[in-house]
Amino acid sequence: MPKITDLKLENLEALFPENFTPDQIAEGQTLFLKELAESMHEFYGGKMQTVPKAGYYGFNWFNVWYSPGVSRVSTEIRDNPERSFDLSNRGNLVAVVSDSTRVLGDGDCGPAGGLGVMEGKAYLMKYLGGVDAIALCIDARGDDGKSDPKKIIDFVKMVQPSVGAVNLEDISQPNCFEVLDTLRETCDIPVWHDDAQGTGCVTLAGLINALKVAGKKLEEVKITMLGAGAANSSIASLIIQAGGDPQKIILCDAAGTLHSGRTDFRDNPGFYKQWELCQRTNPNMVNSIEEAMKGADVLIALSRPGPDTVKPEWVRSMADKAICFVCANPVPEIYPHAAKAAGAYIVATGRGDFPNQVNNSLCFPGLLKGALLVKARKITDTMAIAAAYAIAGVAEKKGLSPDYIAPLMNETETFPAVAKAVALQAIEDGVARHEMTGDEVYAQAKREIDEARALTHHLIDNQFIKEPPAEMLEAALEKAIAQVGR
Repeated sequence: MPKITDLKLENLEALFPENFTPDQIAEGQTLFLKELAESMHEFYGGKMQTVPKAGYYGFNWFNVWYSPGVSRVSTEIRDNPERSFDLSNRGNLVAVVSDSTRVLGDGDCGPAGGLGVMEGKAYLMKYLGGVDAIALCIDARGDDGKSDPKKIIDFVKMVQPSVGAVNLEDISQPNCFEVLDTLRETCDIPVWHDDAQGTGCVTLAGLINALKVAGKKLEEVKITMLGAGAANSSIASLIIQAGGDPQKIILCDAAGTLHSGRTDFRDNPGFYKQWELCQRTNPNMVNSIEEAMKGADVLIALSRPGPDTVKPEWVRSMADKAICFVCANPVPEIYPHAAKAAGAYIVATGRGDFPNQVNNSLCFPGLLKGALLVKARKITDTMAIAAAYAIAGVAEKKGLSPDYIAPLMNETETFPAVAKAVALQAIEDGVARHEMTGDEVYAQAKREIDEARALTHHLIDNQFIKEPPAEMLEAALEKAIAQVGR
């Protein structure tokens, strides 16, 4: 049985047999992480819990935190509802809401199927952003058995008095567009669709730096996008708003490409985002992914998990110093080593076990922290773009290279920097209830992030969070090795 001596799980490739090919190692890493995830979630019973933030110093403190003392809090909020942000945890609490109809690359997993992902979002918000969050997977199905976007909208509207922001997650298209756009305009707190806006933000951040490394300009490059769902639709929109030329962008989907002749999008009101892009991009009506890839400077793929969704010959047909973002979950459309062998200069994925992780986890903890600190009423596209430039700036200060275009998730300075940029943009956009200076935002965000991390490590050091047995990790690895190539 293979031995694992380091709980940090660094250098995963070295855990696999020496005779494994690069493809087998990449497949093995995916299988190992899946096996380990299941066993660890069972070991811990999930990964989030509720911990008091106020002290207990004697019996009468029950009467302060509950009745009769808390009556004053109720009447104060009744008379001034805005005080709910100060007198409760609402000001630092996010609801992670999902109908679980498009969970990662696994599709519709049933109403409870998204709990692992939503708890994961909550975990990252706390550890990386100092933000409290609660996973709320809801049954939004109508009488026809299909998820009803109006039920999701109604649920969020009903829950908003308890939280400072809502993170929508894993809602299938086209429902996700209606849900987000309706709630952004009707709620008095930020409603953020991380699959779309978060992925758009961090992809833009990675692209900004990749183009610097490749010596190319955003307004000049030809960009091919594989997949035309919520993520790539939002990415395209943010790229255009940041200065990309829509005439040089081609989006591809299962039916070919998006262009002004796509009557299926024109005639279906639910796909209004795609129809807008049909009218703005691909003026020459290129109609296949193979043609769209020829001479492209950039590929941005968020489509079907690979590793053979993107063909090596497509990559070979791209321009010199080609940039490939292959970000399907849980397996990229082509493995990085295969894309590099086909001529790609820079390859990014959504995974942290490969170089250049372009994952929305770099964005949402800091972005939501900044929005919460200034009590923002919404998150604008310009706030997302400000976050992208902040993320890119953190990596640039450390020194860019083909294998380093975005910060790592453990580079802690990223998140207060994003919080600062987002908060200042919210103030400039006129959506903030509360004004702060950039230094004030950065200092408070950093302090609360440091406290969240210190609390986690205190729980580990004092064994309130138990260390998993090495045997469980080794069993997961053994299973993964046995499954490779089956």
